[in-house]
Amino acid sequence: MQQQMQSNQIGQQGVMSQPPTIVTGKDQFYISDMLSWNLLAMKKAHFFAQQCTDPQIKTALEQCGQMHQRHYEKIITHLQNPNQPSQSQLQ
Repeated sequence: MQQQMQSNQIGQQGVMSQPPTIVTGKDQFYISDMLSWNLLAMKKAHFFAQQCTDPQIKTALEQCGQMHQRHYEKIITHLQNPNQPSQSQLQ
């Protein structure tokens, strides 16, 4: 019942104020997919930037790849144990 109330609140607000206490199998698959999509997009953008001769397009592709890399790393930091420092905190 409480989960239904939380999901209704999420649907109305659009943003969760706190992460869920339980991660379902479906959630795990979606997280895995998000990581895969960002990693693939990053690799493709890097590959096509290397093939490109137009400097403006090359720069746009490099920025696109960097954006996907940041998204990938951000997802990883969200998944890390809160008691462990993240990579950015170590540097």
